Amino acid sequence: MGFVYYGNYAEYFEVARVEALRELGITYKQLEDEGLLLPVYSYSIQFHQPAYYDDNLCIKTCIAEMPKARIHFAYKTYSEKNECLNEASTTLVFLNANTQRPCRAPSHLLNVLTPHFKESKR
Repeated sequence: MGFVYYGNYAEYFEVARVEALRELGITYKQLEDEGLLLPVYSYSIQFHQPAYYDDNLCIKTCIAEMPKARIHFAYKTYSEKNECLNEASTTLVFLNANTQRPCRAPSHLLNVLTPHFKESKR
């Protein structure tokens, strides 16, 4: 059909959230080294328009609220013409790697995020 396969977006969003955290100075490796895992709890997507093979896509990623035991990411995928192709969200759970039980978000992540939320309330 020439469209980007819908299942590929889950991988695109994974890369987008890894890079969003990296821009904040947090890496998945660092979290895993601290004994934290972040499995996906939920994933949803709403398609507006298709992307086509070989399109250059831009995915804007947002952490919409301060994490607790879960972290919510929102995504918007844009075409080269700046058309919104889809909107999606994922929720991940912070798990203690040893106990496999949910735990709170690490304080260093909350410290990095806090100024962004204070600025948005002004």
